[in-house]
Amino acid sequence: MSLPDTARALPDAEADAEAPRRQRPFALLGSELALVFRRRRTWAMLGALALVPVLIAVAVKLTTDGDDGGPAFLGDITNNGLFVAFTALTVSIPLFLPLTVGVVAGDTVAGEASHGTIRYLLVAPTGRVRFILVKFAGAVAFCLAATLLVVLVGAAIGAVLFPIGPVTLLSGTQVGGASYAGRALLLALYVAMSMLGLVAIGMFASTLTNVPVGAMAATVVLAGASQVLDQLPQLDWLHPYLFSHRWLGFGDLLRDPISFDSFGSNALLQLGYVVVFGALAYSRFASKDILS
Repeated sequence: MSLPDTARALPDAEADAEAPRRQRPFALLGSELALVFRRRRTWAMLGALALVPVLIAVAVKLTTDGDDGGPAFLGDITNNGLFVAFTALTVSIPLFLPLTVGVVAGDTVAGEASHGTIRYLLVAPTGRVRFILVKFAGAVAFCLAATLLVVLVGAAIGAVLFPIGPVTLLSGTQVGGASYAGRALLLALYVAMSMLGLVAIGMFASTLTNVPVGAMAATVVLAGASQVLDQLPQLDWLHPYLFSHRWLGFGDLLRDPISFDSFGSNALLQLGYVVVFGALAYSRFASKDILS
């Protein structure tokens, strides 16, 4: 082949390589979602989260008859099974959700590096920015699936074991089951959004090592440390900047009318962590030697 023919062939080859990417712009995202939700570990963690509302409902059913007093939420559950979803979500936020999210986020980059697949993904070509964004999207999808699962299982088991009726909100007004279902979905979205900062931190930790367990452990420890710091009155000046500060601030969604003030404040807080730690993750990953 002559030199001009070779020169013409190179752009043609590059165009052929780019054609599948233009035709299937979300192929890598679909592959990542399939990878996340095909793992036995993911299903095991989702199964453990689904057990939270089941255990709460069964424990309340076996130990409470509605007239024994006890914590207010126990009476709410026995009077209306829809409160199981709200209670399970509240119980899951401090420990169970951060634990599972930390595992998924810590594995995003370090998992590919430990298996030696990261170099093939980037040679595809994928691009490091696209790689980071797709990994982040996969972890966010897990957060949303986890919170929705807790809400749906909680509502289902509550309907089976307890009576269902109008729900009394924090403002004192009552709403029907359909209205409460919409608010429950908003609660799930709020909690999933609350985990975005932790996902970004986990991704950054994942770029620092080729050992997924180390990144997972660091992410989970940071989640616990943030909650501990948030309980110290001596550090009240620091509390508004902690990524866990507004994890339980969804009370406005249970009022009539709904106020989205806390939702917006939490969104801005989590966005700040996503921007900062997302930039740090990309900066570290951009200089990472994938061939070592």
